[in-house]
Amino acid sequence: MKITMLTVGQTEKNWIKEGLDVYVSRLKHYCAFSVNEIPELKNVSSLSREQIRKKEGELVLKAVRDSDEVILLDEHGKEYSSTGFAEALERKISLGGRDIVFVIGGAYGFSEEVYRRSNSSISLSKMTFSHQMVRTIFAEQLYRAFTIMKGQPYHHE
Repeated sequence: MKITMLTVGQTEKNWIKEGLDVYVSRLKHYCAFSVNEIPELKNVSSLSREQIRKKEGELVLKAVRDSDEVILLDEHGKEYSSTGFAEALERKISLGGRDIVFVIGGAYGFSEEVYRRSNSSISLSKMTFSHQMVRTIFAEQLYRAFTIMKGQPYHHE
């Protein structure tokens, strides 16, 4: 089983990329993990937000397979504590078979087509974070979940 973080646009800020790289390297000790960055759309100034969501959604849907478990990082998704997320992830992993793709959308969110394709969605917080920062924040939480599952001392209650 593989876990992929699928993002719209490249990680632009060096400090965000550096943080993300730390957790990507740590995660590789626990699972087959990768980050797949879909190129950001060009020349979108004349497009509406809905048109941008639709075009980005088409790219997201091309990047996932029918067999993938698709989980959106979305402000309306289910909120978990870190231990609750670790338990939910462990259940998914124990079922086996399906690769898991966590999708971080662009600045305007997801198209209706992407919502329909998704299997579930999670929210990192009631607060709003930039779609760039969410990459590192989520990678850290994914790493934390694996350390919780393995009983390692990274997470303190």
